[in-house]
Amino acid sequence: MATVLVVEDDPSVRAALVRHLTAAGHAVRSAGAALDAMREITQVGCDLVVLDLGLPDLDGAAALRMLRGVTDVPVVVATARDDDASIVRLLNSGADDYLVKPFTPQHLNARVAAVLRRAGPAGRDAASRATAASPPTRVGELVVDVRRRTATLAGAPLDLTRREFDLLAYLAARPGVVVTRDELLSAVWHQAYGGGQTIDVHLSWLRRKLGETAASPRYLHTVRGVGVKLEAPTA
Repeated sequence: MATVLVVEDDPSVRAALVRHLTAAGHAVRSAGAALDAMREITQVGCDLVVLDLGLPDLDGAAALRMLRGVTDVPVVVATARDDDASIVRLLNSGADDYLVKPFTPQHLNARVAAVLRRAGPAGRDAASRATAASPPTRVGELVVDVRRRTATLAGAPLDLTRREFDLLAYLAARPGVVVTRDELLSAVWHQAYGGGQTIDVHLSWLRRKLGETAASPRYLHTVRGVGVKLEAPTA
């Protein structure tokens, strides 16, 4: 049973979210303001946060950045903003997933369950578990060790988030193979649909940490209309 913290200032909406998540089998706590949520997270802890952006004491995006400064607990943002720029900003600020209001209880429960699967040991699929028993993967000067969850480039450690590491490890295990976004969404994010923008954002972060750009790739190469591949630089 996971512990979920619901951060929502509207009492009726908050009560509904608590009710739906409790019915889904989670232990649910709630907060009506960002600072209350921060105290709850730092003093008590939780397994996942459902964060509304329209909070009375602090903008939700700022609350997300503040939260990311103290914990890597998964965060599902609930937002009424459905434009691409807003979603990208949320992902860049550290959101693991998002829900656009209004959403159904079924949609909420499915997103929360998916993020929890990805976040915990049970979230790794059979292929990932098999990879964990393998020696480190080397692609050029890039070395990925799934057992230790470490990655280095030319001997220097890469500071990767959990999702960045999972994405890099999946691609590194298939050097030179073009992997479709649907495959990445299924294998790394454990989702059956959507999420293309999330993948693009994480690929952008990975490129920056690998010292490259989409315009001048070294390891990560986009194959337009097909997917992405990781391979050693040729020069």
